[in-house]
Amino acid sequence: MAQQHLDPTDPRSRHAGPVPTGDALAGYLRAQATEFLRALRLHRETGSGANGSEGSAEAARALRRSARRISASLHTFQPLLDSDWCEAMRPELAWVSGTLAMEHAYTARLERLLAALHRLSGSAAFPDRTGARVTAAPSPKAGAPAQERGNLTVGAAKAGALLDRQLTLARTRAHSTALQALGSSRFHAVADKVAVLASEVPLAKTAGTTDLRPLSITAQDRLADAVAALPLVVAGHPYNAAALVHGLSPDTVPHPQDAPWHQVRLLLRLHRYAREAVSGPQGNAVVDLRLLAAGQALNRHRDASEASASAAQAARTPRIAPATAYALGVLHADQRHEVEAARFAFQQAWQKETVGAS
Repeated sequence: MAQQHLDPTDPRSRHAGPVPTGDALAGYLRAQATEFLRALRLHRETGSGANGSEGSAEAARALRRSARRISASLHTFQPLLDSDWCEAMRPELAWVSGTLAMEHAYTARLERLLAALHRLSGSAAFPDRTGARVTAAPSPKAGAPAQERGNLTVGAAKAGALLDRQLTLARTRAHSTALQALGSSRFHAVADKVAVLASEVPLAKTAGTTDLRPLSITAQDRLADAVAALPLVVAGHPYNAAALVHGLSPDTVPHPQDAPWHQVRLLLRLHRYAREAVSGPQGNAVVDLRLLAAGQALNRHRDASEASASAAQAARTPRIAPATAYALGVLHADQRHEVEAARFAFQQAWQKETVGAS
């Protein structure tokens, strides 16, 4: 087996320099807590508006970023922190991050689905997220049966309108939920704890001199084990029919194939954030392009998976026209193909990472 050559930010690298300890973790947590408080102040200054201003949207994204990093650090490095405090904080930070993410998720999903309908139909007019009409010049795919092209073109407009109604309503509700959450006593309690964290990190007694790298390696190993369990052989080609199995079944639970990939996405995030904590302030500027590409592929996988679920749910709407249901079925299949393409892209990125470390 070839000897591994790891970059300086890898937790297994015994490079020259100070050993990252609990003190470095405390500095990282204080920095993320400060970012959280700064984003919260910006959000309050910019206001929310009916659908959220650009400034408040950016502030919400910054809140989510810092909340994710704090929560991930509490998960990975919990043995170095007060256990009871970690157990109390992690679900609250996950609640903040998840609540603030929903509005953006629905907005992006609607844009993704309307763009896909526009691309697939070749000649369709349907409302975009601003209410404007989107019209495409006829450009049917070569060799496609005329009846199928006609059904898709006719059904695309109604399918787009149906998706627009459903996802706009979901987005509006998510926006209201986020506003209520930010004004709740629960959120204020979280913000108060983060404010304390910005100046005082509840480290365990021996954490100040404990090496962070073994815990970071554990996070990396969990990721590697989860990837090893993925059906990467199935994803050996960009597109295959496995993603379509049970896609339009009456069962509305998430696609059974997707859950392991979503789990790998979360573990990859934990690994990235652990690397940040171990690297320290200077290491935050170091970007592993292979991990970045793998993470982007898994993000696309999640987006396509959720979009396909929304298309399938819309297709189950009672009393819709056959042409509309047909267009939604084609849209669902298209997004499941995007799922397969994202799996293939992840596989390629992960193999490059493996080769690069060998």
